Amino acid sequence: MRLFTAILLSSVVAASAANATMSHASEKSLYKRLGGKKAITLVVNDFVGNVAADKRINKFFAKTNIPRLKRLLVEQICAGSGGPCEYTGRDMKTAHKGMGVSGAQFGALVEDLGKSLNKFKVPAREQKELVAILAPMKKDIVEKP
Repeated sequence: MRLFTAILLSSVVAASAANATMSHASEKSLYKRLGGKKAITLVVNDFVGNVAADKRINKFFAKTNIPRLKRLLVEQICAGSGGPCEYTGRDMKTAHKGMGVSGAQFGALVEDLGKSLNKFKVPAREQKELVAILAPMKKDIVEKP
C-alpha cells in the first residue's frame, strides 16, 4: 500500500505546478480530460489488480487494506490532476520509510499503472501529464538504487 500510495501522493503537491503550465486558461483540467472521478476510479481499480498480480512488487501490499488503498489513490490522482478531491493520506516519505523500495520496483509500479491507462485508452498526452505529476514522488519512495 505504501508504495502505490507514495507514488500518487506526490501528485497532490505537483498538481498546482502542472496546472499552472497549461498554455490556455480555457483548456480543461487533466482531471476533466481523464474523465473525472468515475474514470479515475476505474483505472485505479484495474491498477491495483495489476499490482496484486505483479510478483516484483506485490509483497509490499500483502497486508494492505485494499479498499483504503484504492480510496487514497483515487484521492491522490483526483487532487493531483486538478479535481475537487482532497488527499487524506500520509506523505510519501513517511509512508515508505524503511520499506527498502528500489528504483526497479518503483519502475514496476509505474509500468503497472501504464497497463491500466492503456487498457482504458487514456490518450498519450494525458498519460504523460499524469506521469509528470507522479514522477517527483520517486525521490520520497525509493530508498535503494
